[in-house]
This record gives sequence, C-alpha cells and structure tokens, in this order.
Amino acid sequence: MDYRQLGDTGLRVSETGFGAWGIGGESYGVTEKRESLRALAVAEELGCNFLDTAPVYGESEQIIGEFLPGRRDKWILATKYSGGAASLRTTLVQQLQRLNTDVIDLYQIHWVPRGDDTQLYEELYRLRREGKVRAVGVSLYNVNDIDYVIDNTVIDTIQLPCNLLEPLPYLQRLKKIQASGVGVIIRSSLKGGLLSGKYSRETQFTDARDQRSKLSSEELHSLFAQVDAMRFLEQTAGSLALAAARYPLSFAQTSTVLLGTKTEAQARFNFGEVPGGRLNEDILQRIHATQIQLGLFPPRWKLWLQKLKNQLRP
Repeated sequence: MDYRQLGDTGLRVSETGFGAWGIGGESYGVTEKRESLRALAVAEELGCNFLDTAPVYGESEQIIGEFLPGRRDKWILATKYSGGAASLRTTLVQQLQRLNTDVIDLYQIHWVPRGDDTQLYEELYRLRREGKVRAVGVSLYNVNDIDYVIDNTVIDTIQLPCNLLEPLPYLQRLKKIQASGVGVIIRSSLKGGLLSGKYSRETQFTDARDQRSKLSSEELHSLFAQVDAMRFLEQTAGSLALAAARYPLSFAQTSTVLLGTKTEAQARFNFGEVPGGRLNEDILQRIHATQIQLGLFPPRWKLWLQKLKNQLRP
C-alpha cells in the first residue's frame, strides 16, 4: 500500500480508502455483517488506514463501531454530518457512541453550506479547536462548490466525484486545489460499480435496496454506451475496473480514492491490486480524447485538453 498526505492536515492516508456505504445494507443491496467485518479486517491487513462513512449509510457506523475496538489506532476515521433534526454537535455525540471512539479524525458536512447554513462552518471549527475532531471537510458536487469552499472557508479537505465518465469538476480546478493545500478525497471512481466491468446493457438492477434500481432503462442505456466506449482499457490497462480505480490516483492532487467495499474479494482487489499503479500519459490522453468524444468536456475542449497536458507533465 502507498500512502499520501491528506492535504495540510499532517495525516497520511492509504491511497485507496474503504468506502463504507455498501456495508450499511441499504443502498447497494443486502449485505451480511460477518462478511462486512471480514472485509474490514482484510482491508486492514493490506494496509488500508482510511475509512469513510456517514449516518445515512444504514448500519455502517454501527458495524464500524463493532469492528474498531482494539484497532482504533490503525485507522483514520472519517464520517459526516448529513443534516436532520439534531444539531451538528448533538449528531457528533451520537456518532462517537455508535463508532465506539472518543474522537473523529475527519468530520465532514455532506454538502456545501451557504446562506443561513454557513454557521455550520463555525461549529466545525469549534469542534476542531476543542479536539473532538482532528480535521474538517465538506462533500461537494460542482465547480462552484470547489470555488466557494476554497475562497471562503478554512476547511481541511474536500470530497468529490471523479471517474472516467465524470472527469469534471475535479479536472477544472486541479491547480487551484493544489495551491490551496486542501486534501482531496475522491468518491464514485467506479460510478456506482458501472465501471467495474461486471455489468452490461442487459443488466437489470431489481433489488429495491440498490440505488441503481432507480435508474430508468434509458439512463442505464446511455450510461452503458459510455462505459462501452471505455472498454479499450480492458486491453491497455489490464481491466476496466483497475483503470477506473487508478484514473483519479494518476493526479498528484488526489489524497485518497474511496472504493466501496462489501466483501473480502472486493477488499483484496481494492487494497491489494489497485494501489501502487498509475495510468501512463498515453493512456490518459486516450481517455481524455474519448471523454471529449462523449461530450464530457465543455465546448472549449481544445483549451481544456492543453491545460490537462500541461498539468500531466512532470
């Protein structure tokens, strides 16, 4: 396992992190607690030290709280405030109990507060000063979110999507992110598993507890057409899943890539096979060309491509 700095926090995180949404059992199909605990143990054996969860991920925090005793010092634990009736501070107290710990290493807000919500930043900063959390962050979605957080807050980390089919907004702000010193946590590198190579246009997601079942047939058809355009990576990069997971790792600004993990087999791939690899510049340029063909970049794609080439150079 390779490790990277989490921005300016002083924390070193495994370059692939344990995305714990799946083990909650509510959004990616049914799971068994025994298998979830085994997946966590295998991740630890393989050097994973970053674990990301949230109270809205079903039973995820409770399962982690059962797993952590006796091994808490081996993990950098991240969770989130996802809103709700309880205040941020009250929610944190409840999470500390569920997670069986006395401090959260990284506490994130599950969106970018603006307007009346901006007082949440001050609450985060107070918790950081009090030592109840070590670092604070937000989970964001678009380029305006990135600009707002970097320009208006003293947040330690940002979490955002980046994958072969969703290169933006991350690639739009690589230089600004690097200059800011914020840590970058990448989610959705496999696009909810659609870039794992396991599914095709004929796949039907029938489990109501699987969020992919909410996609219409038209949406799935469009997504799989994009996936098929990336299947050249099965020959050039070993496998589609391997290339997809390593894609965001190929940018120096990335601190860690969260990989959703429910089973021991997934843990062995996510933390045993993915780390340590990067996509070379030839593959990255072919990916960018395919992304342009798919319409994933703004109309001024030539300018974007030139910027990307400059940022990929040593």
